Amino acid sequence: MARRLAKKDPVAVTMESISEPAEASPLFSSPERFINRELSWLEFNRRVLEEAANRQHPLLERLRFLSISANNLDEFFMVRVAGLVGQVLSGVAEVSDDGRTPSEQLERVSDRVASLVASQQERWRTLRSELTSNGIVILDVADLTRRERDWLQDYFLQHVFPILTPLAVDPAHPFPFIPNLGFTLALQLLNPQDGRTMSALVRIPGSVERFVRLPDGGPLGSTARFVTLDRLIVAFIGLLFPGYEVLGEGAFRVIRDSDIEVEEEAEDLVRLYETALKRRRRGSVIRLEIEAGMPESLRGFVAGDVDVVPSGIVLIDGMLALNELSQLVAIDRPELKYPVFTPRFPERVREHGGDCFAAIRQKDLVVHHPYESFDVVVQFLNQAARDPSVVAIKQTLYRTSADSPIIRALVEAAESGKSVTALVELKARFDEEANIRWARDLERAGAQVVYGFIELKTHAKLSMVVRRESGALVSYCHLGTGNYHPVSAKIYADISLFTADPGIGRDVARIFNFVTGYAEPDGLEQMSISPITLKKTLLRNIADEIDHAALGKPAQIWMKCNALVDPEIIDALYQASCAGVRIELVIRGICCLRPGVPGLSDNIRVKSIVGRFLEHARIYAFGAGYGLPHPKARVFISSADLMQRNLDRRVEALVPLLNATVHEHVLDQIMEANLLDNEQSFGIMPDGSSERIARAPGQEAFNAHKYFLTNPSLSGRGQALLESFPMALGRRA
Repeated sequence: MARRLAKKDPVAVTMESISEPAEASPLFSSPERFINRELSWLEFNRRVLEEAANRQHPLLERLRFLSISANNLDEFFMVRVAGLVGQVLSGVAEVSDDGRTPSEQLERVSDRVASLVASQQERWRTLRSELTSNGIVILDVADLTRRERDWLQDYFLQHVFPILTPLAVDPAHPFPFIPNLGFTLALQLLNPQDGRTMSALVRIPGSVERFVRLPDGGPLGSTARFVTLDRLIVAFIGLLFPGYEVLGEGAFRVIRDSDIEVEEEAEDLVRLYETALKRRRRGSVIRLEIEAGMPESLRGFVAGDVDVVPSGIVLIDGMLALNELSQLVAIDRPELKYPVFTPRFPERVREHGGDCFAAIRQKDLVVHHPYESFDVVVQFLNQAARDPSVVAIKQTLYRTSADSPIIRALVEAAESGKSVTALVELKARFDEEANIRWARDLERAGAQVVYGFIELKTHAKLSMVVRRESGALVSYCHLGTGNYHPVSAKIYADISLFTADPGIGRDVARIFNFVTGYAEPDGLEQMSISPITLKKTLLRNIADEIDHAALGKPAQIWMKCNALVDPEIIDALYQASCAGVRIELVIRGICCLRPGVPGLSDNIRVKSIVGRFLEHARIYAFGAGYGLPHPKARVFISSADLMQRNLDRRVEALVPLLNATVHEHVLDQIMEANLLDNEQSFGIMPDGSSERIARAPGQEAFNAHKYFLTNPSLSGRGQALLESFPMALGRRA
């Protein structure tokens, strides 16, 4: 693959293209060597927004990117900005790795957010025009015919009116609590009989969709016409406040602090989290978004009663809650969406009659989601639940779906008398309620439910099935880079490793014992875990590449993850660059490393891929004196990103790829295709900004996601490998 695809790479890595390390930069001891993590995240979200303008995506998919960028920004305020605000209010003066105080960071964040929000609104106006041209129209009530208004009034009375609660606000009726992300109408009303004015609020219910679809006016399916819920309520406000006239109106929205702080000595973790979830809904207001068209007096009324710092009050010139545009994406217009594809199922499992254990016994197997079906993970656990030879199942659960087949399989296994241990992570942000519910379901079925450490999130993705075979116990393990979530597995690009390697099996057992029994494992044979050995393993491999460079051997590092923040890892990569190690990084989101700085990071290139699927797999590859790609390179997959929280404050797993086919699949196919992509890739600049990678004139396009959709994978191909692999990929050089 290396030789065949290198011609397509717009920035192909060659010995000639890597500059020799210059004199050590003064930045090496300066906080300026780091990019601020909050600003880097905002730059990532700008890349997401830019995909809303990328015409390689169908129209409704571009609308989805806009919705995602808006939803991302909400979560950023609920967690990251809330943390900065809390530090400022508490008088914390500790500076970030890049040397900025919390107040300085907030100021920079505010400027960037204002620009990002303006770009979101501009993109929405453009997309709205394109939607109209394609028969998807958002109308104002005033644009409707009398017959349509009558239909709309009937809809309002049947589906909206019963669940609205109009609230007058006066000394006897104080301003009510507005929940997180609460979308509310503020009204200034006049009673014409006595000339008195009144301020009032109407909470817009989240249980009703934001976009109300009108009956089709043309041929079936030709046009989809909508009225927004807030405009619908305003149009019939007289039914809520009979006899009053509307002097002014406008919508506003609050975003609250939604992070959870946990006392380390909590006696009952489940009860604590149930209480904390209720507190979350009442967190302090971080941001108050007000429609720019709201009259100034009404703005003052809202801002005066919502407890928010002045810098948190923002006027939005456009539509509030753009994240709700995801409702329009659900319209049945397949020609405006990505073509539907059916994930492949590993042929090797099929060749063994669906017997996952037999397929894994043959040799290790890698499954690349979503191109290859997550159903194989579910089938693995279902088979384990029903197999009389299986005696035990151990499973980590960080996130899973609402109606999880994983949970059903574990419940079935426990009810059939198997020993089932489920490690449920309660601190999976925004999924805590679901996890508490599943934990209780599992306990009722007879499973042993463990909640892990108070101070450490258990983020490792591990499943172990212990099976009795020929008088001995054999462990079959699944180790993943993503969650056990069948829904997200359809859009997250992740890697699943199935193995019956005895050493890895013993290591997985030790990791489970560590989390359930708190005793640190007495040496791991193949794997590494955080917070004990994972970072040390990565740093040791980086140091080895420095040694190889010093000896004149090929020295290369490839890394792919979602975020690079940890200062110790970044400094080690800087040192490797200065030693002449060639480093290629694929970092989807936050990147605090500055690439391409003379004397600091000459030999480091960083790119980000944002496209149809969310690049989520973590791959860490080291040339081991042979360069990359090479059969003897050291290749690992992991649940951990390169952040302090993953390396120091979580239980994460790093596993080496020992089987030759699996090694080649991940290194030569998955990793190389990510490096070669020139359609969905952005290059990260030394100042932290990013630019879309442009192809040179006459250069062939290469889209990693399309490549994975249309080409067979190496691992798990069975006999089909012999027919399809040589034509599809070519052999390793």
